[in-house]
Amino acid sequence: MVIIMENNKSILVKVIYITLGVTALGLGAIGTAVPLIPTTPLVILAAVCFGKSSQRLHTWFLTTRLYKSTVKKFIQKRVMTLKAKLILISSITIFMGISFLTMVIFHVPYFVRIILVVIWLLHVVYFGFKVKTAEDE
Repeated sequence: MVIIMENNKSILVKVIYITLGVTALGLGAIGTAVPLIPTTPLVILAAVCFGKSSQRLHTWFLTTRLYKSTVKKFIQKRVMTLKAKLILISSITIFMGISFLTMVIFHVPYFVRIILVVIWLLHVVYFGFKVKTAEDE
């Protein structure tokens, strides 16, 4: 099998990045309406994937309303609005809480549960206290 190289990146790698970016962007867009889907991390993932796949896609993505409203300030200035922080921390808490309860039900070893709790605490501390809060626009 021959993979065509273009600017030191294979076409297959570009297709994988584009597929991941479109999927993340789609889920992020759904997350603006469904509270359980964390929009901000998915939009950040889409930005990274588009940036690695194609300059044209990356430039287009930076002009979208979804990018501007959810992660532009975080990427540029490392700040988030209070609303964005609360949505992100709530989503992480809900999903990790479900994971924790599943671990309890299936008798997963304690050290694995402790690792999950530590990861959750790190998210809360980072986004709650380390990332500065921006004024709402």
